[in-house]
Amino acid sequence: MSGPVMLAHLIRERLSWRELQPRIPEPDLVMDNAAQNAAFALAGREDGILGFVYLYHALQVTALVRPGDRVLDLGCGPANQLAQIARLNPEARFTGLDASARMLESARETIQRRALPNIELRQGDMTTLAGIDDAAFDCVISTVALHHLPDCAALAAAMRAARRVLKAGGGVYFVDFGRLKHLATQKFFSEDRRSEQPEAMTQDYYHSLRAAFSLDELWQAAHLAFGADITRHATALAPFMAIIGSAGRRELDESTRQIGRAMYAAMTKSQQKDFRLYARWLKAGGLDLPFPLH
Repeated sequence: MSGPVMLAHLIRERLSWRELQPRIPEPDLVMDNAAQNAAFALAGREDGILGFVYLYHALQVTALVRPGDRVLDLGCGPANQLAQIARLNPEARFTGLDASARMLESARETIQRRALPNIELRQGDMTTLAGIDDAAFDCVISTVALHHLPDCAALAAAMRAARRVLKAGGGVYFVDFGRLKHLATQKFFSEDRRSEQPEAMTQDYYHSLRAAFSLDELWQAAHLAFGADITRHATALAPFMAIIGSAGRRELDESTRQIGRAMYAAMTKSQQKDFRLYARWLKAGGLDLPFPLH
C-alpha cells in the first residue's frame, strides 16, 4: 500500500461533504470468468498481494472459533482466506459455500495444495442457504463477498439466512469494502498495485469498490438480523473496509498464537509492512488484533 497517498485520499474522503458514489452492482454477480477467477486466486495465495489481508482477518475470525466448532464461510471463492483460518483452527470444521462452480474448483485445488482435511465445500446461494438446517453452525463468516449481492434486499436476505443457520450464542464476522465518496479514491485503491497484478485483478477490484454497500447499509441489514449481539468497525477516516461481528468467544491459546506468528514470519518484508499498515488503519477505527505478532 502507498501509505502517504492513501492518507491523502482518506483525509479528502473524511472532510468532503459530497454524497457517496452511487452503487453500481458487479457486472457479473457470480464470479465465473476463468481469467478473473485465476487472477483472484493467485492474488490470495500465501505469497500473493492479498495474503496479508487474509492473515489479518484469519486472526480476527480465530478469536470467535472454539475447538470442535462448525463454521460456515459465505462466498468462500478460491478458499485462500478460508485455508488460513482452517490452518489456525485445526480442531474446527469448516464449510465453504459459493455460488460459482468454477470458484469451487479453484477452492478444491487450494485445499488439496495446503492439505487441509477440515474443510468441505458446498455450492449454494447465500441469500437462502437452502438445504442447511436451522442452527447448524457455531460461526458464520464472510470476507469480501457481500458486495456481489445485487441490492439491499438481497443483503438483508443473506443476513437473515445467516442468522437462521447460526446457533444461539454463535459468532459472526462479516468484512467487506465500504462505499466511498470519490471516484478518484476508488481508482486509487484498485490501481495502487497495478504493476504487480494481472489487469483482470485491477478491473475486478475497481468493480468491487463500485459495488460496495455503504457502512450504514451493511450495518442496518446485520443489525436487523442479529440485534445487539454485534458491533461495527471501519478503517479510520473513511470506511474503505468495514467489519461487522460479534465479540470474541475464546482466549487464544499459545499453540494458536505460535501458528499465527509463524504465518506472519513466513510473509515477505513487503507483506509484513502492508499487514502492519492495514492493522493500524483498523486499530485507529477501534479494532485491535487478538494478540501481538512480534
